[in-house]
Amino acid sequence: MTAEHCFETVLSGERWLAPGRITVDDHGTITAVSAGEGATVLPGIAIPGMANLHSHAFQRAMAGLAERAGLGEDSFWTWREVMYDFVGRLTPDDVEAIAAQLTVEMLKAGYTAVGEFHYLHHDRDGTPYGDLPEMAERVVAAARRVGIAITLLPVLYDSGGFGGMPPAPGQRRFVNDADRLLRIIETMRTRHRDDPEIRVGLAPHSLRAASPGALAAAIAELDAMDAAAPIHIHIAEQTREVADCLAWSGKRPVAWLLDALPIGPRWCLVHATHIDEAETRALAATGAVAGLCPTTEANLGDGIFPLEAYLAAGGAFGIGSDSQVSISPVEELRWLEYGQRLTTRRRTIAAPPGGSTGARLYHASAEAGARALARKAGAIAPGMRADIVVLDATHPLLAGKTNDAILDAYLFAGNANLVRDVMVAGHWPVRDGHVPGEEAIAADFKRTMARLTV
Repeated sequence: MTAEHCFETVLSGERWLAPGRITVDDHGTITAVSAGEGATVLPGIAIPGMANLHSHAFQRAMAGLAERAGLGEDSFWTWREVMYDFVGRLTPDDVEAIAAQLTVEMLKAGYTAVGEFHYLHHDRDGTPYGDLPEMAERVVAAARRVGIAITLLPVLYDSGGFGGMPPAPGQRRFVNDADRLLRIIETMRTRHRDDPEIRVGLAPHSLRAASPGALAAAIAELDAMDAAAPIHIHIAEQTREVADCLAWSGKRPVAWLLDALPIGPRWCLVHATHIDEAETRALAATGAVAGLCPTTEANLGDGIFPLEAYLAAGGAFGIGSDSQVSISPVEELRWLEYGQRLTTRRRTIAAPPGGSTGARLYHASAEAGARALARKAGAIAPGMRADIVVLDATHPLLAGKTNDAILDAYLFAGNANLVRDVMVAGHWPVRDGHVPGEEAIAADFKRTMARLTV
């Protein structure tokens, strides 16, 4: 069986079809896209869904709770201590309630897939659960309940710092050696192998938290299971991280990683904020995706990624919500561009000569973000997943806008959420801005927050 969907406007590749038809098979794959009207023309503008390539679901419950100044200078490292304290309170039920509410917000904002960088593995005292992937199952259950596609990235975390330093007490819920982490991955792959909306990869937390031996062993075992599985890693997020890596190895983090491992298109290097010119060119040449999270990087005081030089070198990038201080692809892309404008004191940094800033940012992040999650998505075209966002064409912010000006207005004309409907693999988890069951999910989240914030 196939279904035909006809919209006032469809963005297919770089073509704007007005109206346009999209045919989807019963597996949720697009089989045809063409211009012209169908039997019923649905109002709205159909654009590719956006991949959220970097998420820590539980941190949505922390948003707004880490903004009180300390007695000294605050930084990522002081924020991390607040996070350790908060994470020590969470139960599996809490995590599922938080993840479900987060997923509702993601879908309604236009994210159709999420990469969950999952490092909260164990009970509050660090003891593994009887069912080793208990916490992973809760995040996956929330995603499937609400209807977003998920790429689960269980995190390898065996050290407390460069050179195999022992983990700190606040890290006890995260710690696994390579063997136990691979058991979590294998279990999740086996349990969910028949669900195309669940993909499983690997996430070495960072060079400071994944020792070289464990890193190499985990990747080798993953390759034996699935040589195409995605691999994500935090890297060069903080200047102190760069300094510590230099002291440990004599190399900067990205340079060390590129020298040590065969980095390629299945990899996502998250943040990569502090990279020099040589690292920028070398990273771009690998085909790996830079996972950029501008609202989190701003919130934590990380710094600004060298986007202009990276794009000039042909680099690929996607976006993520990371610490969940913002659940909006619009805000991530807008601030990705605005950060460049503020540092260069110029405009339209991401745009090609004579081209659209919004179109360049949206196309690039949707396509590379989907690749980072091992999803055949990011464009409305035959053979791709039917992951589609429908914008409200009647909204005043889009009045008079056609073609690429639609994306420019979507990203740069205001803060109203223009997303009306969302399709994931041919299904509609969002209709008219509503997710079925969202009221009960919100009520559960509010009860959870009332207990956690006492």
